[in-house]
Amino acid sequence: MSDPKIVSLIHLGCARNLIDSELILGRMAEEGLLVTGDPHEAGTVVINTCSFIGPAETESSDAILAQLERKAEGELKHVVVAGCLVQRYRRKLKERFPRVDLFAEISDYRKLAGSIRRMAEGESVPAYLEGPALREPDREGSRLLATPASYSYLRISHGCDHKCTFCTIPSIRGGHRSKSIEALKSESEELVAAGARELVLVAEDSTAWGRDHGQRLPELVEALADTDGLHWLRLMYAYPNDFPWGLTDLLRDHPSVARYLDIPIQHAATPVLRAMARAGSGDQVRRILDRLHEEVPGITVRTTLLMGFPGETEQDVEDVLDLLRTYRLTRVGAFVYSPEPGTPSFDLPGRVPEAEAVERHARVLELRDQLLREEQEKRIGTEIDVLVDESSDFGGTLGRAESDAPEVDLITRIEGGQHEPGDLVRVRIDALDTEFNLVGSPVDVGADA
Repeated sequence: MSDPKIVSLIHLGCARNLIDSELILGRMAEEGLLVTGDPHEAGTVVINTCSFIGPAETESSDAILAQLERKAEGELKHVVVAGCLVQRYRRKLKERFPRVDLFAEISDYRKLAGSIRRMAEGESVPAYLEGPALREPDREGSRLLATPASYSYLRISHGCDHKCTFCTIPSIRGGHRSKSIEALKSESEELVAAGARELVLVAEDSTAWGRDHGQRLPELVEALADTDGLHWLRLMYAYPNDFPWGLTDLLRDHPSVARYLDIPIQHAATPVLRAMARAGSGDQVRRILDRLHEEVPGITVRTTLLMGFPGETEQDVEDVLDLLRTYRLTRVGAFVYSPEPGTPSFDLPGRVPEAEAVERHARVLELRDQLLREEQEKRIGTEIDVLVDESSDFGGTLGRAESDAPEVDLITRIEGGQHEPGDLVRVRIDALDTEFNLVGSPVDVGADA
């Protein structure tokens, strides 16, 4: 068994949760604990859980059980569970997993790190740590970054005020609270000084930033995009309701703002959107996409779709497929509806049989992949700028185009030349790989911006 002062963290969930994982790692390092990326080298394993939908909760539960099995076999000393699953079920989670040594609700994680250190030193600590209140919208504390050196996530707000009938996030993360522009400018400067050349703005609802301060999102984006040393600023999770249209000027004209927008529409059919309690209609979704493409030529739109929602009909599915074809949406995350206890949609009539929902989801992905292949093939023979994420003597150089966000979109493989994470390389696209990723060669070997 390894020393319990050697700790490892298993991260589950979205980029927003990854920031929490980085905070936990930072707090543990401040406590003098030795952090390793390999759970098999650790005597204490921390699992930062996700509880957004059923499959995410299952993944979290499976991860907990796997580490508890290792504990039972004597491979590690302590299992710690933190994050959204704890926040959602609170002390009831201890009834499901009585052999977990320590549970922690969402907080700034200082008490969690201190408890882990004392526990590792053989002291007795409370087995459950409450988050005393909703996290204040202040700048984040020190983070031990888990992303490649080229990019980092920047959380601009906490919580969400929307009442989507399928979503558990407001009950877990609370209502919307914007971080101040001063705090975010300080964080962005710190992250870029640490080497990040792309900042990815995340929140539960990015477009709501500033409303509680009498400000709007374009003001923040412009301030952050002017950070010295930054190549790209990328915006994720832009809820379509009350969209701040001044943003399109920056998306089109600012050299450091990626012509990319993640705008989760969830569906294209008005009856389904209304059952989801999403603002607007299918026609409004189309008007938003029309205006984005008109005002920002060449923009890449990423979106999210939820298939198999209660009451969804075959015509509703056709509306989704027609939307994909019309706007040639290729950066698409699609999910099968998961009935979550405690959400309003759990009791809605017309639940779609699981097999049918899975089949509808598969049709969406099939069309997305067809469109994706066609769009990527058009790029063969063109030149693009690629931000290098990883470089090695064995795997070559991996990066991303402006059209691709980290982790959720595609990559570009650069063949030839020596490049470092954070370099911006001009690349000629020569081919696609089997997953439609771009493959190319540097136009001027070794050049970077």
